[in-house]
Amino acid sequence: MPPRFTLGIEEEFQLIDPGTRELKSHIEEMLLAGAHLGDQIKPELHRSVVEVGTPVCRDIREARDAVKLLRRSLISMAEAGGVRIVAAGTHPISHWKDQEITDRARYIDIVNEMEDLARANLIFGLHVHVGIEDREMQIQIMNGVRAFLPHMLALSVNSPFWCGRKTGVKSVRSTIFKRFPRTQIPDPYRSWDDYSSYVNLLVRTNSIDDGKKIWWDVRPHAYFKTLEFRICDIPSRAEETVAIAAFIQALVARLYRLHESNLSFRYHSRAVIEENKFRALKKGLDSSMIDFALKREQPTRALILEALDFVDDVVDDLGTRPEMAFLRAWAATGETGADRQIRAFEATHDLRAVVDLLVDETKRDLVG
Repeated sequence: MPPRFTLGIEEEFQLIDPGTRELKSHIEEMLLAGAHLGDQIKPELHRSVVEVGTPVCRDIREARDAVKLLRRSLISMAEAGGVRIVAAGTHPISHWKDQEITDRARYIDIVNEMEDLARANLIFGLHVHVGIEDREMQIQIMNGVRAFLPHMLALSVNSPFWCGRKTGVKSVRSTIFKRFPRTQIPDPYRSWDDYSSYVNLLVRTNSIDDGKKIWWDVRPHAYFKTLEFRICDIPSRAEETVAIAAFIQALVARLYRLHESNLSFRYHSRAVIEENKFRALKKGLDSSMIDFALKREQPTRALILEALDFVDDVVDDLGTRPEMAFLRAWAATGETGADRQIRAFEATHDLRAVVDLLVDETKRDLVG
């Protein structure tokens, strides 16, 4: 029996003072108000960040319901406490040096080890887990899906501003996180044993405690039987989060089907995939990327539509035809979160207006 490709979706949100529009240290109050959510609500490194994660979802319908429920719950709890919730890859105004670190041993250890690299890691991502029980299969699918990581980033770019400045890229979050070790696109691995040997070497040499400190754009999770995708900025709109998760799930299912049919797929070099990642973080959907088959530039929008064609024969089995239609329209003519932020700033020349836009976008389409 083929795997069900279950989904788990984690989103990292900003806690905002509605008066100043700056980040606000409010995590302890959120954890207290959200005690009924159990382990679905968590702190992060900075006290102005709250993370929520869905339960394991059998399909995209369950995932959509869970994402919307968690967003509605967060917004309600935050507003009751006098703060607002924002979904964006960075905060447009606040500076990392002004943020308080969460008083948890894990985060204090990270700051002691990484110092300002950790303090400056004031970023907000979307993480999508796809269930794959077979660890060997996780590695083979990770190898193949690496080439599509820039496509995911191009859709999700949502961080054009940093510390009060327009950065000139649409995902400055991606450039900030690369300062950490063991990030970016992974190399291909021959097998689970090959990957395990790498992890064991790092543990043995006191580089890491365990595989959770490998922060690649896609990784086998150290504890869960999932392949975890970490490349995306958090989208402001819940429907965009759900659509990206559906795209990721479809890519995994398609590559699984190819592997089970003994049809090979080519593994591309990390260096060339990194080139496409930079193009995606710079210009999002308005970029061009390298087409591996044709060995020339192609519009990123066209390459995403091509990827949607690639996964089409698994979509009905997954029940994600509506999400694919949404993605096709988005890739063809739609805007990214970064585009909407930039447009709001160009209309007002006021980053507080951008924050107001993000508050509204985070609330968008949460009914039903």
